[in-house]
Amino acid sequence: MEDATTPPSQPELAGEKRKREEGSPDAAVQDAPSAPVASGEDASGGGRHPMWKTSLCSFFRRRGAGAEGCSHGDSCRYAHTEEELRPRPDGTWDPTSDRAKKLRKVAAEAQEEAEEEVTADEQSLDKCLLGLPRGWTADRLKTFLQDQGILYATAKKKKGMTVGFVTFESVEQLTRAVQFLKENPSGGKEIKISDANRRSHQKVRAEGHVANGTAIENGSSPATPAGETSAPEVVASSKKSARDAVTPLAHMPYNDQLEHKKHSMAQILKRLTRNARKACPPAIPLPNWIFKSKEIGGLPCKLEGILESPIVDGYRNKCEFSVGYSLEGKKTVGFMLGNFREGVTAVEEPVNCPNVSEISCKYAQMFQDFLQSSSLPLWSRVDNCGFWRQFTVREGRCPAEAVVLQQVESQISEVMLIVQVCSTDVDEALMKEEFDKLSAALIQGASTCSPPLPLTTIVVQDHKGISNAAPADCPLIPLLVPKGDQFEGGAEDKTRIHDHISNLKFSISPTAFFQVNTLAAERLYTLAGDWANLNSDTLLFDVCCGTGTIGLTLAHRVGMVVGIEMNESAVSDAHRNALINGIKNCRFVCGKAEDVIGSLLIEYLGSPQQHIAASESNYVINDTGKNEDTINCPESDGENMDSSTEKNDNGENEQPGDRSVDLPTCCGDEDIKGDSVDRVNKEADSSPDEHIEAAVEQNCGEASLINDEPTDATSADSLEHGKMCQDSSSIQNNNGLPASACQFKNVVAIVDPPRVGLHPTVIKALRTHPLIRRLVYISCNPDSLVANAIELCTPTSEKQEKNKGNRGWRSMSAAGLARQRTKSMPNSEPFIPKRVMAVDLFPHTSHCEMVMLFER
Repeated sequence: MEDATTPPSQPELAGEKRKREEGSPDAAVQDAPSAPVASGEDASGGGRHPMWKTSLCSFFRRRGAGAEGCSHGDSCRYAHTEEELRPRPDGTWDPTSDRAKKLRKVAAEAQEEAEEEVTADEQSLDKCLLGLPRGWTADRLKTFLQDQGILYATAKKKKGMTVGFVTFESVEQLTRAVQFLKENPSGGKEIKISDANRRSHQKVRAEGHVANGTAIENGSSPATPAGETSAPEVVASSKKSARDAVTPLAHMPYNDQLEHKKHSMAQILKRLTRNARKACPPAIPLPNWIFKSKEIGGLPCKLEGILESPIVDGYRNKCEFSVGYSLEGKKTVGFMLGNFREGVTAVEEPVNCPNVSEISCKYAQMFQDFLQSSSLPLWSRVDNCGFWRQFTVREGRCPAEAVVLQQVESQISEVMLIVQVCSTDVDEALMKEEFDKLSAALIQGASTCSPPLPLTTIVVQDHKGISNAAPADCPLIPLLVPKGDQFEGGAEDKTRIHDHISNLKFSISPTAFFQVNTLAAERLYTLAGDWANLNSDTLLFDVCCGTGTIGLTLAHRVGMVVGIEMNESAVSDAHRNALINGIKNCRFVCGKAEDVIGSLLIEYLGSPQQHIAASESNYVINDTGKNEDTINCPESDGENMDSSTEKNDNGENEQPGDRSVDLPTCCGDEDIKGDSVDRVNKEADSSPDEHIEAAVEQNCGEASLINDEPTDATSADSLEHGKMCQDSSSIQNNNGLPASACQFKNVVAIVDPPRVGLHPTVIKALRTHPLIRRLVYISCNPDSLVANAIELCTPTSEKQEKNKGNRGWRSMSAAGLARQRTKSMPNSEPFIPKRVMAVDLFPHTSHCEMVMLFER
């Protein structure tokens, strides 16, 4: 026997190659350092090593040169060809060998065939077709099945998806279809068929028609044997409750909820810094706030904490209850247990939901009891048919000084009930009969409660769309309560309730937006006003103003408020609210913000080009070296801007500027008392207000508040039904700028957009107008705030890029789309994020409002 030789040192690559044999129980034996063992013998000399020639040599795998290319020597215990390779003691082969690869392929094919085996019985006739062309619609799928001779009951498919759903009538149809689709691929590609999972409500209906020969009605099932659980109960045990779906943070102490939300907001804000850095043009240096973000953990500015809600339980003044079937198949008024897009349609009662008031829960129970005996069907989200759709409770509270936080429920003085229906294919006489029964049931239920529940008005909303989100112009049918109701006013007030914010009374129509947490909204608006740095020389633009809550609560701190709102009923409420509270320095314009913001900025401030030209020729610097933001006019000469502003444009340029004829919406000294403005509108003084008001009403029908206008019913109606003036006439002052611009030295915008954020046109208008030096953004969706802030704060180059129409925009995030839009943003001074704070308007949920201050 030859002397044992130690194998020479192996290259590192060879050692790494052998790591491929991971998972082998003998890997440690194989990869262990070679001991002085005679060629082919184990340590005891009793024969060959168990792992002899069970792995391919790394040199063979790398070079394919056989034994001649191996540097291990004659004692190499690894195989150099596939023929020389031996199976391992556990019966497996080297994972890198051809034999192992073939075995894995065969096993995978066998497993795939087993998974593709379709269940064929009477209980599983719902199938899913996979691999369909994306361009196919439901009609195209039906045509394909008919052309192939495949019989079916129903077929559904959405364009853009590769999945379709087919329900067969019998097992024979299903078996024939499965066999045909396997043997006849479409376009050379096999269409696979698999089992489909029914939605919960469909399972209940399928099981609820007949069970053991006994009819089941309204979800009641035959008696379940002792020790067994019915199918609906099994489903219910695995689902979350309405409390879990609506208030996912209710299990946490409130302080922990605040910390959780604060951390979430911080993570969202960091995306603003990252995306602004990416969006900055290569030739433009990064803004200083991006560099400073490294010092505060990547935040664009310091997050100043979260403002807690004064009340935590029962705070919602508006609750929208879904109408549908519970997991047990019972007609239910409450909350859905998930999203419809996820296949969840089950509705559960609002039991133990801490954000819902007891009054709302009681009214929901009354409506649910009424539906049990109603002859009209509930709305089906799957079939898009039915009558009863949604039930909304809106509450109005007493003035703030009378509210006791521990007794919030007792402070609800007015209640509006809104019932959403779909009158398609419903007999009008039957519908009227049902409405009469419903009205009587709700009125009786409210009066028999102890103590009696407040009830102001009942409104029916007839909505025929697919989604429950009805448009603002959806028809409303008032169901008037008896004469003894507590609401005072004329017939036009029957569909309104009132609430109070900051000692102001607000009229609320059925579809108008109003913050759901009234007491927390007071803190929110106070914070926004403080950050806006308002004074009597301030012109405030309230974008997406709703019923005017922000502008009216801050009207006493500014010179004038211009509100913009697209909901006509909300604008009508805003005018009414101004009249109720005796506020005269507000104007509200009905229209989409993206349609009217540009003309309003030109009307009050002049065009951006005017101020850019004026600033280049007349740049005023005061003694401290700071730039002034004063528009040059006779009554403002020598006056400086507020110290918080950095620079502005002079108004001495003679370029023309347009101005609407409804100028008297700016108030003079003789019309405003107390904290109102101390300026005189010279153009308004030159002619009596009543003559200008008559001209405005005759020529334009402008929905604006006019000085000295009597607050009678006629005035309210004229304001309520007025529209935005589109008259092309204009008035110019001696400086070429709008005369109204001479009155205000501080221009601030406060925006409170819906969840989707501001329209790009609105952002562009606010960004490109140099007189808007401060902007306060109130957001209920921090993600949209980040997207809008990217466009507001990202520097732009002098040469803007044209939008080349990126085809991937559908898959882009909101922040990605914002980065693309910054490339086409006109060259203008960017805003700088200065302050940010969260305000918890929605305790027990993951949502909260965010307030961010932008300056430049």
